[in-house]
Amino acid sequence: MQDTLLQQGLDITLFGMGIVFSFLLLLVIGTGIMSRIITRNFPEAEPAAPTPSSSAGDDARLRAIIKAAIEQHRKRR
Repeated sequence: MQDTLLQQGLDITLFGMGIVFSFLLLLVIGTGIMSRIITRNFPEAEPAAPTPSSSAGDDARLRAIIKAAIEQHRKRR
C-alpha cells in the first residue's frame, strides 16, 4: 500500500510538472510570435539627431559659476 501511494504521488508530481512546463513553453512561443508581429507591423521610428542644447553664452556662464565655486571652496580651507 505504501508503494502504491508513493507511486501515485510521483505520478501526480510529474504530471503537474509536465503541465507547467508545457504552459511555459507555449507562453514563450506565443510571446515570440507576438513580438515578431508587432515589430513587423509597427517598426521603430528612426531616432532624431541630437541638437546641441548649450550655446557659447551658457558655457561661459557655467565656467564662471564653477570658477566662483572653486574659489569659494579654497577660501574656506
